[in-house]
Amino acid sequence: MKFFIDTANLDQIREASEMGVLDGVTTNPSLMAKEGIKGTENQHKHYIEICNLVKGGDISAEVIATDYDSMIKEAQELLALHPQIVAKLPCTEAGIKGIKYLSGKGFKTNCTLVFSLGQALLAAKAGATFVSPFVGRLDDICSDEIELVEKIVQMYLFYGYKTQVLAASIRSTQHIVQCAEVGADVATCPLVTIKGLLKHPLTDSGLQTFLADYKKVNG
Repeated sequence: MKFFIDTANLDQIREASEMGVLDGVTTNPSLMAKEGIKGTENQHKHYIEICNLVKGGDISAEVIATDYDSMIKEAQELLALHPQIVAKLPCTEAGIKGIKYLSGKGFKTNCTLVFSLGQALLAAKAGATFVSPFVGRLDDICSDEIELVEKIVQMYLFYGYKTQVLAASIRSTQHIVQCAEVGADVATCPLVTIKGLLKHPLTDSGLQTFLADYKKVNG
């Protein structure tokens, strides 16, 4: 499974990269605003900085337009910023049409805001590089989010689609593990959630025992 970090914070991206586990980044205008990055020009510069931090990784940049023509224009501007940029479009009629057009031109795309198997099927048929089912938001409404991820994975395997399943809206380390168990290709989540995978009481107690034993022998 690949790990993407869902943020626009350069320090967190740098830290995840230095851990040696980072494969890419997903971000959007809301995350940019959270970091105080305002204005299209500044956001474009920020995307380039992110690409430079994550050598060779896929960086999803989301369009905010809702009509087809504006989506294509905005996506092309984002894709022109850096070869690592992936255009992220919503799973709407215009978004699917845009993904079909961009994928036909050889560009990488990420179909976002996916909440059903049917939406995932349309994204794959349109040639999306990634499809992003939103795990946390489905969990919020008591829907079986992991079952959806598993069904998408199985459908893609059955039909031979190359679209990668990118589990998004990850809220916990348990979500990461559950998505890994059902075969998701990618999990995108906050750094704190990735680091949560390190936590185990037996690791902590075992380390303390080793250190105590070392001190007994070596003073």
